[in-house]
Amino acid sequence: MRIGAAPRGPLAIAIGVLLLALGIALAVWTERSLEGYRVALAQHGGTVLDLGHAMEPSADLQGQVVRIVGTPRVVVSPYDADFNQQSATPVLTRRVQMFQWRELRLGGSVTYELDWADAPVDSGRFAQPNGHANPGPFPIVGERFQSERVQLGGYTLGDALVRALPGSEPVAPDLKTLPANFAATFSAHGNALVTSAKPGAPRLGDLRVSWSAVPLQEVTVIARVDGDRLVAVPNAADGKGYEVDVGDSPLLDMRPDMAAQPALVWPRRILAVLLATLGAGLLRRRGAARVDPSSALGRGLVAVGVFAAIPWLGSNPLAVVAWLLAVLVGLVLLLWRRRALTH
Repeated sequence: MRIGAAPRGPLAIAIGVLLLALGIALAVWTERSLEGYRVALAQHGGTVLDLGHAMEPSADLQGQVVRIVGTPRVVVSPYDADFNQQSATPVLTRRVQMFQWRELRLGGSVTYELDWADAPVDSGRFAQPNGHANPGPFPIVGERFQSERVQLGGYTLGDALVRALPGSEPVAPDLKTLPANFAATFSAHGNALVTSAKPGAPRLGDLRVSWSAVPLQEVTVIARVDGDRLVAVPNAADGKGYEVDVGDSPLLDMRPDMAAQPALVWPRRILAVLLATLGAGLLRRRGAARVDPSSALGRGLVAVGVFAAIPWLGSNPLAVVAWLLAVLVGLVLLLWRRRALTH
């Protein structure tokens, strides 16, 4: 079938080139956005189902990656057995410091001062070790104590998610629960325990022990549903498979590379082919008095199919094959019309 006569002047050629270019550009843009979205999904473990504050387990959610907002609840408080300290927090951290010499270098001058340090300072490396010797290893070390069970709504958070809960606030030690040996050795100074005879005037080798806790605050968690647990997505390309943030954080704030899923994909693909077909029709071969819809469609499919397959090369063979099939259909149409015209 052929449609009515169409002029093939400079304006028609210009419009044809523009429509063909628009069709190709729309197809490439659509496929690139899909590829980018697919890469982001693979990077983080899959599509995220936004549950918001709906935090009750459901059989329909098994294996899915979800976004949930709420305030965690500590079921089992972490416990520091050495100092007999306990706090209703997801993670309790014990910090141990020693009052030690440290070396300060400014230009060619070297000075020394006593200050609190979180690890043993090797005074053997000092330029002037005499008179600045440090005691050596700590008799007590810092440690993290994690709750055995933290819940977010009806879900129990996996270990990796508990460790990722943000924030820190000081915890004053409970002097009444200190073991007898530590009660005799340490005294309170602010939110810490110190071995100093005069807490405000520490001496070389004195220890300072303090605790901090992860606060119970509203958080947003992105993780995989595993029964009644939220866990990291296994084998996620980003090496994590989860996200935890303070407050009610939108998905795109937590994963900036996770662009919104492209909309109207198939209408955009069809429009791309139609634009390329119209452009190809206006760029019909010399001597043709009328536009041949079949030939125009064939040329449009070939042009769009070749360029639309490029974004998928090396990443999605099925998408490449699908667009090459469109190219093949276009070539078949062109050969069929050529044979029909020659006869």
